[in-house]
Amino acid sequence: MKAKTSIIFGIHPVSEALRSGKPIDKILLKQGFRNDVIPGLLPSLREQNIPFQYVPLEKLNRMTVKNHQGIIALISEIEYTELEKLVPMLFEQGKTPTVVILDGITDVRNMGAIARSAECAGFHAMVIPSKGSAQINSDAIKTSAGALNSLPVCRVNDLPDTVRFLHESGFQIVAATEKAADTIYQSDLKQPTAIIMGAEDTGIDARLLKMADQLVRIPMSGSIQSLNVSAAATVVFFELVRQRGTGEQE
Repeated sequence: MKAKTSIIFGIHPVSEALRSGKPIDKILLKQGFRNDVIPGLLPSLREQNIPFQYVPLEKLNRMTVKNHQGIIALISEIEYTELEKLVPMLFEQGKTPTVVILDGITDVRNMGAIARSAECAGFHAMVIPSKGSAQINSDAIKTSAGALNSLPVCRVNDLPDTVRFLHESGFQIVAATEKAADTIYQSDLKQPTAIIMGAEDTGIDARLLKMADQLVRIPMSGSIQSLNVSAAATVVFFELVRQRGTGEQE
């Protein structure tokens, strides 16, 4: 059964939701929607890392029979965390920060399963792009066994900029890719680390691969030679736990 999505519609309700900082996953705008109807709308969406999309009027009409005035906001199931505020706080607390970056993960169950493994492995955050990512809905939260309610999720506009920020903050960048020469067991994951996991069909964006300090792969001996991305993430995450010699991240 498909999860029901909570929505806010209409110019004034959506404007108030944005003003008050209500967590929003996406804004849907009627094709031809005039940007001056809500002054400063698009800059505000970009500032808050809220994706928006122009869609046919019929799509909005299917979502509600009430007067939506050409704008619908999809309400998030979680509160997002600002990565730029979280990272300094983790270092100030004396932790060795570990985050996972998801590039192009569009399946909600994969996202939920990755979040569950990350939380179990003691990760400090999960980073997702504002566009080209699965929506964190009730299906994702259910698959995560509730981990998405406790693991900080950081939504960002630009993954290369985010990777650059993490690198400058003292993180090493590790990309999990079948193109790597070294295996995950040859890596060094004891320092602050950001692990990039990519979509099963397209992999990790070439720009991110070039920015990585380490490229690692999971050795395979079977005939299929591939894992579901959430299963692969679990293998990588718990190699990090093994290397640090603890079941709890410090």
